[in-house]
This record gives sequence, C-alpha cells and structure tokens, in this order.
Amino acid sequence: MAKEKNIELLNVLKKGGVAVIPTDTIYGIVGSALRKETVARIYNLRKRNLKKPFIVIISSLDALAQFGIKLSLLHRPVMRFLKGVWPGRVSVALPVKSKKFEYIHRGTNYIAFRIPAKKSLRELLEKTGPLVAPSANLEGEPPATTLREAQRYFGARVDYYVDGGKIQKKASTIVKILGSKPVTLRK
Repeated sequence: MAKEKNIELLNVLKKGGVAVIPTDTIYGIVGSALRKETVARIYNLRKRNLKKPFIVIISSLDALAQFGIKLSLLHRPVMRFLKGVWPGRVSVALPVKSKKFEYIHRGTNYIAFRIPAKKSLRELLEKTGPLVAPSANLEGEPPATTLREAQRYFGARVDYYVDGGKIQKKASTIVKILGSKPVTLRK
C-alpha cells in the first residue's frame, strides 16, 4: 500500500499538482519549483506575501545546476560549508541571478535550497525534481503539526496529503551566502 501511495504522490507532483507532506523538518506544502504556475498556486493557497521567496528542496548538489548555479564557480569555503550542512536541516540562500527564476526568488536574486536529511524524501526528489517547500500553513498562522491541521488550512484545494503523524520539529535554519561567507538569517 505504501508503494501505491508513493506512486500517487509522484504522479500528482509530476503533473504540477500540490501536496502536503512531512519533510525532514515540518509539514510542507510542496510542488514543482520548475513550474511557475505551481509556485503561483502555492502562494495563493498559503495567502503568502508575494515578496517573500520560498525554500526549494533538492536531491543533491548537482540539482543546483537546474537553477544556473555552477558548482565549479562556488568559492571553496562555500562548497565546504554546503557539504558540511547537507543533507540536513539547514537551508542555504545562494545567488541566482537569472530572471527566469524570479517567480521563486521574487527579485531578491537569492534562492534558499536544502537537501533534506530524510533519505526517502531525497529519493522522491530524484524522481520529481526540485520542489518548493514552505511550511503547511496560512501566512501568519502556526505551521501544521498534524495532517488534520493541514487539512483545516487547505481542505480539498490541495491535490494530495501524506500523513506523517504528529511533527513537533522546527523549521530549518536559513543561512545566506554573502561572497564566500555564510550569514545566519533564521535559527
């Protein structure tokens, strides 16, 4: 049965749908980061401030290339830092200058990426590609800690829900890379 649910989730996400799933930190409302219309839908569902960018979860460092980030051009200290915190609960905002991804970086020219610690989530990301993954809640409300709370926020407007039980963890730490130095934005 679990395999069938994974296939359903994969199909929903590959078709540009939106799901609520347990991430390695908290419940997230997720959809393809490479589909502008999916990202816009999640902004609408969350009633999110359009100036605030989303975190993007990826399967590996190599996935950064999809956003025009060349690993060979990153400073050595930045690469050491990334390899030290990923996979893990740290989201790292990296410069993404391309206007093509303005629908994610919202004019900041930075996108926060995270490689999740949870192996099963990384395996899903290998199949779906990068996903935007903000917390499952409406702007200004507390993040859902159970599937039922997430359903109260979004109801039938979300295409698929995955029950991960009660999640009492905190959101990821966010670090921004300025030049070759990491600066903590949120603990």
